[in-house]
Amino acid sequence: MKKWSKLQKELYLIIDPEIDFQIHCVAYPMRSRYGNTDLPRYWITLGKEIIFDYPKQFVSHDGGIRNYKPHGITKNYPYNNDISDISDLIREYIDTPVSEIFTKHFENDYWGLANILRAADRRIGQRRLDILRRRIKNQAAQKILEVRFKKSTVNNQENS
Repeated sequence: MKKWSKLQKELYLIIDPEIDFQIHCVAYPMRSRYGNTDLPRYWITLGKEIIFDYPKQFVSHDGGIRNYKPHGITKNYPYNNDISDISDLIREYIDTPVSEIFTKHFENDYWGLANILRAADRRIGQRRLDILRRRIKNQAAQKILEVRFKKSTVNNQENS
């Protein structure tokens, strides 16, 4: 996995600065007499609320990773996990031309992350955000959209 701080910094450049959106990635070292590995975690906060949490929202009690991959569940978390895939998706989102962001199907988005990023993307205007709000079911993205619409309403009232 490439440097997370660089990717995070690039993502923050396109996130609406008016919302309290933060994204984090960390790998906690796990040491035992059976071996060593890292426990990866990705999480997104909106204000003080965690709205996306990998692996918590995606790993089942038997260690399988529930996601939307066409080939089913990846077993054996933390030894097999999606952290690099999530970082790759974020990189793909950042590198996508602005003209394609709203309509592009991110083929490797197995976690609903693209709609979360779209909802927070400052390059997407109010009209398209309204379309997004009516079109998606992702609860985390809906929370971001709600905050963005509230901020927009407040800003419009202040400018009147």
